Amino acid sequence: MTFFDDLPEPPARPRQPQPIRPGWFGPPSDELPGIAPGGFVHRGANSVVALKLVEVYSTGCLLDLAWSIRRSDESDQEWRDIQENSFSRPGLPGIMIGVGLADGRKAIAAHPTPSMFEDTDDVSGPVLTHRGGGGGSAGDEQVDGSAQYWLWPLPVEGDTTLVAKWDDLGVPESSMTVSGEQLGNALGHVRRYWSE
Repeated sequence: MTFFDDLPEPPARPRQPQPIRPGWFGPPSDELPGIAPGGFVHRGANSVVALKLVEVYSTGCLLDLAWSIRRSDESDQEWRDIQENSFSRPGLPGIMIGVGLADGRKAIAAHPTPSMFEDTDDVSGPVLTHRGGGGGSAGDEQVDGSAQYWLWPLPVEGDTTLVAKWDDLGVPESSMTVSGEQLGNALGHVRRYWSE
């Protein structure tokens, strides 16, 4: 017998069911996504915004974006300002991201999101939400950042236009086409964790 052998058993507690999240909230937690390729949204002399890839789930897709700003002839103070502005932070000015669907509807990643309203059972979409990101400096010559955006529902009927704009960093309104066919093909590669 050791010192800890006579500890009482903790009381039994009922198992908590997995919370049900609405589709617009984010990716399903029990799926391995299919992958669709990305491309350049904007490619300028000193700035790039790229869609690295699209993680496709049964209910929507996660757009994985990256950007890079290369220093040109900015003064030290101008460059510090660029470095400060080069991170994507919800609620603050920064990169603007939106999507245009083939049927003419559009969604912009900004407030308000459906979670800010009381009745979230009647959301029809499309919904585009910021899912986090980060950034850093590669020395005194370049800054890089990234962010993910959840698009719901999954737009497989026709092509989707991804649009970006970042006035503070000199990125004009730019766009690229995300193929509905490629999203549909990636959807065929989605795998559920559990085979029930």
